[in-house]
Amino acid sequence: MASASSTALSLSSSSTFVDAKALARQKPLASSPQCITLPPLTFQSQIRLSENTAYFRKMARNVVVAMATTTETPTELVTTTTTETTEITKIVQEAWDKVEDKYAVSTLVFVVIVSLWGSTGIVSAIDRLPLIPVILELVGIGYTTWFVYKNLIFKPDRDALFQKISDAYKEITGSS
Repeated sequence: MASASSTALSLSSSSTFVDAKALARQKPLASSPQCITLPPLTFQSQIRLSENTAYFRKMARNVVVAMATTTETPTELVTTTTTETTEITKIVQEAWDKVEDKYAVSTLVFVVIVSLWGSTGIVSAIDRLPLIPVILELVGIGYTTWFVYKNLIFKPDRDALFQKISDAYKEITGSS
C-alpha cells in the first residue's frame, strides 16, 4: 500500500503533456483510508503559453527583418539627428545673444516653469474633488458660448475684437 500511495502522489518533472482523459480511464488504486488520490493535472495554461511564445517569437523575427531592410544606415540617422540638434542650438544661441536683459528673461522663465508646476498640482487637486470638475466644465462651456456670441459671430464685433487685440499688442511691445 505504501508504494501505491507514493506513486499516486508523485509528480513528474518532465515537460511532456499528460492526457487527462487517459488518466481518468485508468483503474483507480485500491481505496483505503490512507490512500489519497489527486485529480489529474491539466496543462491548458502551458499550451497557451507555448502558443503565445511562438507567436511573439515570430513577431520579433519580423521586426528584426523589417529593421534590417531599411535604406538608411545608423550613421546617417545619427548624422541627421546631430545636424538638427546643432541647428536648433544655433537658433537658441542667436536668440539668447539678442536679449538685452538676460537676468530678467531667465527669472521670467524660472517663474513661468514654477507657476506651471504649481498650477498643475492645483488642477490635479481640484480634479479629485467631487462635482467641482463638472461645475467648472459647465462654467467654461457657458463662458465660451457667451464669448463666441458676443465677439465672433457678427463681423463688426469681430473687427472690434481684433482692434482690441492689436491695441493691446502695441501697448505691450511699445510699438506705434
